[in-house]
Amino acid sequence: MKYDIVLQKGRVVDPANGVDSVLDIGIKGGKIVEVGADLPATEAAECFDLAGYIVIPGIIDPHVHVSSWVGGRFGHRMMALAGVTTAVDFSGPIASVLELARDYGAGLNIACLNYVRPGHTVATNDPSREELEKLLLDSLAQGAIGYKILGGHYPLTPEATARAIEVANEHRAYVAFHAGTLANGSNFNGFKEAVELAGKNRLHLAHINSYCRGRVKPVVEEAQEAIRILEEHRHIVSESYLSPFNGTSSKVSGGVPESEVTRTCLEVGGFPPTEEGLAQAIRAGWAQINVEAGGLNKLASGEEAVEYWRAQGTDGTASFPVNPGESRYLLATARRQDGTFVVDALSTDGGGIPRNATVELGLSLVKWGAFTLADFVRKTSTNAAAIFGLHGKGHLGPGADADVTVLDWERNKPYLAIASGKLIMYRGAVVGQGATFITTAAGRKNVEAYGLKPLVIDLSTSGFYKTR
Repeated sequence: MKYDIVLQKGRVVDPANGVDSVLDIGIKGGKIVEVGADLPATEAAECFDLAGYIVIPGIIDPHVHVSSWVGGRFGHRMMALAGVTTAVDFSGPIASVLELARDYGAGLNIACLNYVRPGHTVATNDPSREELEKLLLDSLAQGAIGYKILGGHYPLTPEATARAIEVANEHRAYVAFHAGTLANGSNFNGFKEAVELAGKNRLHLAHINSYCRGRVKPVVEEAQEAIRILEEHRHIVSESYLSPFNGTSSKVSGGVPESEVTRTCLEVGGFPPTEEGLAQAIRAGWAQINVEAGGLNKLASGEEAVEYWRAQGTDGTASFPVNPGESRYLLATARRQDGTFVVDALSTDGGGIPRNATVELGLSLVKWGAFTLADFVRKTSTNAAAIFGLHGKGHLGPGADADVTVLDWERNKPYLAIASGKLIMYRGAVVGQGATFITTAAGRKNVEAYGLKPLVIDLSTSGFYKTR
C-alpha cells in the first residue's frame, strides 16, 4: 500500500504552512507523506472520510500530570479522549511517569520534568548549587528533559530558586516554575518575584492564570499587569488553562494539608486550612476529589468522596473552582503588536486531573470570535512544538510527524486522534497503546530500558533557548 492511512475531505487548518482548505492527507511509516486533493483511497490500508470535520496538527498539551503522585494511571486515556497527541508531565517523579507510560500508555508522545521538592528530591528548602546540579543530571539520565520547581506548593528560598533556574540554563535543560518562594506565595506577587529571579535566564512560568485570582489586586488588574510584564520579558515562556478548576495535593500530614496551595484554596472558600477543614470543603462541594471510576478519573464531593479520600490515606488530588473567568479570557487571548500571543500556549494542567477542556472551551472562544481556527492551532500545537524543539510536530506538511487531531465543530469535541502515524482515539473510544517518550540524549538508554521508544530532542535548538 502507498499509504497506511488516508484522511479524506477534511478541512485542513495548518497555519505553519499557510493551509486552510479541504484536502486529503496521506500517512505512511509514522510520517505525513502527501497532502493534496483526491488521494487514492484504494492505495491506503485504512481510510477515514472526514467531510465536515476539521483536521489540525496533533494537540500538544505543555502542562499535564500523569504520575502515580499526581494524575494517576488513567491520565493517558483521558488525554487521548481529549484529542491530545503529545504532552509534558510537569512534576514527575520521572520513574513513575515512565512506569505509567509503559503500563498504561494510550499511544501518546510523553515528556517529563522531574520535581524539585524539599524532603524528596532535595534535602532542604535551600539546596546548594551542587545538590541542584546533581538532581538535574540524575533527572536527565533517567529520561526527564529538565526539572520543575514546585514553589507554590513546596517553596524554596528565593536564592535557591534562582540557583535552580541558573543551573538548568547552564546545562541547556528545560526548567519550569510554579511561582512561589518562602518570601512570596503562589499569587501575583509570586509571579512578579519569579520574573525577577529568572533574570536573563530562560524560564517556563507555569499556568499564568493561577497567579491572577484577585488575591493581591483586582482580578482584571492582575491579568493586565501580567500581560504587560510578559510582553517585556519575551525570554519567559508561559501557558494558561481555561478550566475554572485548579488541581492540588490533598495529602495531609500532622492534621494540616502539605501543599500551601491547598491551604490557600481552603481559606478562599471560607474553610480552615486543616484536615478537618478539607473534609468540610469536600462535603460542601468546594473541594472535589479525584476518584477512579470506569477507567477514568472523575471529580467527586460529598460524604462518599470524603470516605474515598480517607481510604487513600488522604494522598490524592483535590480541585477547587478558584480560576476567575476574566483572567482566563484575558490571558488566553492577549496579543503583542506583531500579532503573536503574549501567553504562548493553552494547557490544561490536567492529564489525570479531570479538566482536559482545551477543545471544548478553546473552540468556544473561536465561535465567540476571540480566536480564529488558525489561532487555535497556534495556541494548542504550533507554538508548543517550537518551544520544546519538536521540529516534526505542530504542522502537517510532508515529512512531518503524523500527529493529527480531528475536531467535531458542531459538538466542540475531538473526533479522532493519530499519534506517530497510529490511530489512538476514534469517536470517543481509546484504541492506542504504549507511548513514545520524549527525552534528551542523556536519557535515551533508560527510556529504552523501560521498553519505551525514545524521541530524542536537543533543547539547545528549541524555541526555549533560541531567541524568541
